[in-house]
Amino acid sequence: MKRICICGGGSLGHVIAGWLSAKGKAEVSVLTGRPDRWSPAVTIALPDSGTITGHLETISGDPSDVIPSADVVLFCYPGFMIASELERIMPYLRPDTFVGSVFSSTGFFFEALKRLPSGQPLWGFQRVPFICRVNEYGCSANLLGYKPCYHIAVENIPETDKKKFAAMISDWFERPVHLLRNYYEASLTNSNPLLHTSRLYTMFGGENEGRAYPQMINFYEDWTVEASEVLIKMDQEFFDLLKVLPVGEDYLPTILDYYESRDAESLTNKLSSISGFKGITSPMIQTDRGWIPDYKSRYFTEDFPYGLKYIWMLAHENDISVPMIDKVYEWGISKLESLDV
Repeated sequence: MKRICICGGGSLGHVIAGWLSAKGKAEVSVLTGRPDRWSPAVTIALPDSGTITGHLETISGDPSDVIPSADVVLFCYPGFMIASELERIMPYLRPDTFVGSVFSSTGFFFEALKRLPSGQPLWGFQRVPFICRVNEYGCSANLLGYKPCYHIAVENIPETDKKKFAAMISDWFERPVHLLRNYYEASLTNSNPLLHTSRLYTMFGGENEGRAYPQMINFYEDWTVEASEVLIKMDQEFFDLLKVLPVGEDYLPTILDYYESRDAESLTNKLSSISGFKGITSPMIQTDRGWIPDYKSRYFTEDFPYGLKYIWMLAHENDISVPMIDKVYEWGISKLESLDV
């Protein structure tokens, strides 16, 4: 497998395209809605020092230009685009092309299994491989932090081939890759769907409903103990759900274990001090009365209806009591519905 098509022009699309091409791991093409703004050369600033520059094979807005030749397709799309983009690329897919997602907890596997041919190889990361930000669109981006290892799920191929594919991804991204048992283990995670929504609820919901802030709030650096308390409760409910699903007991650490914390206070200290999270602002807009939530931000439009939704849905299908998840999910969805987002 030497040809990969990166679908989507966000920060992860920039960094992964630049990384794989600069490292000589694969021939990289990009499918983007703004091909005219992309340069054939993409420069990535590394977190320690220096830069690498990758050279792209093809940049196009037409899937017929880039999908038929791809051995691997990697979606770097927000959740609301996944279904429509699967439909758009489907006529051009080879039956042996591996179609995947850079972040599986926004419904990728659920939508792909429903829409693509039954034998289509599918794969996806449990968590995003890099922390990154675009610098100059189509030209450069900043790789802000690495993950120590990756967890991926692969479906619709024999077990031996899954292991070979995981070994290739390990080589491509230069990190150990652990193969998950099934797509549930990639799709159901306590990262963004719980991490983001708990923080949003405690900033803008409950006692803070309707509040305007005097200044922009940093999402992580200003993290609160209250947000940690809600996150921990949601995480406990999430693990109650996992007990009744066909997943391994050890496939995912709890929030406290993942962030090497023991309680809400230590978790708050940890989240507010992670270097890769510094400078990340909250989804807010400035008005005459101060800073208020931006309900059209991807923090809302992605993490509630295409992230937390699947956890909430499966919990109710399996009669698992999730009062905190109910409260946070229903609040977020109500905000989106009121704005017709």
